[in-house]
Amino acid sequence: MAKIPRNQSRIVFYNNESEYDDFRRKRGLSTIKQYATSGLRYPTKEEIISLSTVNHIWTITDRYEKLAAEFYGNPEMWWVIAYFNKKPAEFLIRPGTSIKIPLPLEYILDYYGI
Repeated sequence: MAKIPRNQSRIVFYNNESEYDDFRRKRGLSTIKQYATSGLRYPTKEEIISLSTVNHIWTITDRYEKLAAEFYGNPEMWWVIAYFNKKPAEFLIRPGTSIKIPLPLEYILDYYGI
């Protein structure tokens, strides 16, 4: 599966603020490239209904990266599962909790606005 850059549609700006002069000087930089905060949108109810989902019971050994590798073929897509389940970090999920893996990946990325 192709790698999807998470910054591909984000606004880029260059930080030349004087408060970062020491930081830039120490690193030999004239400017700092930064990305605007991403604005993912959550899918509508209709979009969620159009998806297939796999129910997964969380175990103590589960990791988002492991699930993304299994279902999407790319562990870097872990955030898709996290965002869909509204659990941005694994410590927020207790063993025995059911989470959903949205499929297909292309649809959910489109719904997120990526």
